[in-house]
Amino acid sequence: MDLTPRLLEQFTVLAEEKHFGRAASRLMMSQPPLSQAVQRLERIVGTRLLERNSQGVSLTPAGEAFAADARRILEAQECALARARRIASGQEGELRVGFVNSLGHWHLPRLLADAAEQLPGLRLHLRQTSTAELTELVRSGAVDLALVRQPALDDDLTVHRLTEERLCAALPAAHRLAGADRLCLADLREDSFALPGDGPLRQLAQRMLLACDRAGFVPTVRAHADDLPGLLSYAASGLCVTLAPEHTAALSFPGVRFLPLTDEAPELTTTIAALHRPDVDPAVRSLLALAAASFAG
Repeated sequence: MDLTPRLLEQFTVLAEEKHFGRAASRLMMSQPPLSQAVQRLERIVGTRLLERNSQGVSLTPAGEAFAADARRILEAQECALARARRIASGQEGELRVGFVNSLGHWHLPRLLADAAEQLPGLRLHLRQTSTAELTELVRSGAVDLALVRQPALDDDLTVHRLTEERLCAALPAAHRLAGADRLCLADLREDSFALPGDGPLRQLAQRMLLACDRAGFVPTVRAHADDLPGLLSYAASGLCVTLAPEHTAALSFPGVRFLPLTDEAPELTTTIAALHRPDVDPAVRSLLALAAASFAG
C-alpha cells in the first residue's frame, strides 16, 4: 500500500482537529472514507496512531511523532513543487551574465537592483570582457546572456536592442571650455586626446576617431587606456580630453567635467544590446525582459 500525499494530509488534518466530523468537513469528504483511510494508514505504519473515544480522538505517542513528520513531508513536497514551477517560469535559477566595461557604472547596477527586487530567486554570476569575447562566450555556452555595445549581427545568436546612449566630452575641470553647457567636437581640435587602447574598449576608440574625422580633424592622441577609469584619470590629470558614454557622468569623477556634444554624427550614438543563444531557458527570458525595462528607464 502506498503512503500517498492525500493519506498524509488526511491524517494531519485529523491530528489537528481530533474529531472525525470536523476533519472530514475540512477535507470535504464524509466520515466513513476518512476512518477507512486512517485504518489503512495504521496498517502501513504497523502500529496504532489514534485512540478513539466518545469525545473524538487522541493521538498515541507514535501518532504524535508521525503527525509531526507528516507535516514536514507535506511542506517539503509543497516547497519542491513551488521551486520547480519557479524555475520553469524563469523566476529562480543561476545565470552567467557577461557585460562590457562601459556598462558597469550605470546600467548594470540598476539591472542588479531590479533583479534582486523582482527576481529574488535568480542568482547572477558576472563576467566582464570585450564585446568580441563575450560574443564567443555566448556562442560556446560559457555565458548565458551578454550585455554589450554595438554588437555585430550574428546568424548564430539572437540580438535584442535595449537602448541607445550618446557619447559626451570628458574635460579636465580646469579646461577652457569646462564652464560651457555643451560643445561641438570641433571645439576640441587643438586638445590632446586619451583614447582606448586595443582592448575591451577598442570599438569606442574607432567611434571616437570616426566622429573626429566627421568633425573635420584628426585628434592628437597623447595617451591610451584600456578602461573608462583610465581614460577619465587622464582627463582628471589635466593632460587630455576624451569621450565617454553620457551615463558615465553619474560617477562624479573628481576633476572631470562632462559636457553633451551637439554634433549629429551617428558615431556618437551607441547601441546597447543583449546577446543570447536562440534556445534560451525561461530564466534568460525573465532577465532579458527585466533588462529591457531597466535599460530603457
